[in-house]
Amino acid sequence: MPVSVRAFVIALLLALTGCSSDGWKTASRASAGIAPPAADHPEAVIQAYAADAWGWRGLFAVHTWIAVKPRDAEHYTVYEVVGWREKQGLPVLRTEQDIPDRHWYGARPELILDRRGADAGQLIQRIEAAARDYPWKHDYRVFPGPNSNTFPAWIAQQVPELGLELPLRAIGSGWAD
Repeated sequence: MPVSVRAFVIALLLALTGCSSDGWKTASRASAGIAPPAADHPEAVIQAYAADAWGWRGLFAVHTWIAVKPRDAEHYTVYEVVGWREKQGLPVLRTEQDIPDRHWYGARPELILDRRGADAGQLIQRIEAAARDYPWKHDYRVFPGPNSNTFPAWIAQQVPELGLELPLRAIGSGWAD
C-alpha cells in the first residue's frame, strides 16, 4: 500500500474511533484558556462554545454550551445538555459550577459568543429564567433532536438580544423552531 494511502487510512481510523486510544474516559476535559478567570474579572460574562462532538460524530457535528458569570461571581455556571445523563435517570440539562471553556472530551472548544459588562448581567437573569423553562430537560435524541444543540438554540430564541448564532454543524438546533 502506498504511503499516502496508508496515512489516509490511519487518519480515517483515528477520526472514526475518537482520536484517542484510551477512549472518552481519558480524553482532555481541561480548560482551553479562553474564558477570563472569574476571580480576576469582576464584570458579568456570558460565553457560548462549540466543540467537535465525540468520535466519528465530530466529523459532522458540534456540541454547544453556554457559560455565565454574574458580576463579582467567583465561578462560572455552565449550561449544557448531555445525553448519557438520561440513561442514568438524570435530567439531560446539566447546570453546574464548572470550567466554562473545558475541552469537550479532547476537542478544543471554539468561542462563538462573548458578552461582557452590565448588559451581560441583565441577560444572565433572562438566560437563567429560560433555562428553568426549557421544555426538554429530560429528553434526548441524537437526531433530529432535542439534543445538546437544542438547548442553546432555545436560549437564543428566548433571549434574542443575546445575539447567539449557532454554527451550521450544530445539528439539532432547529428542533427548537
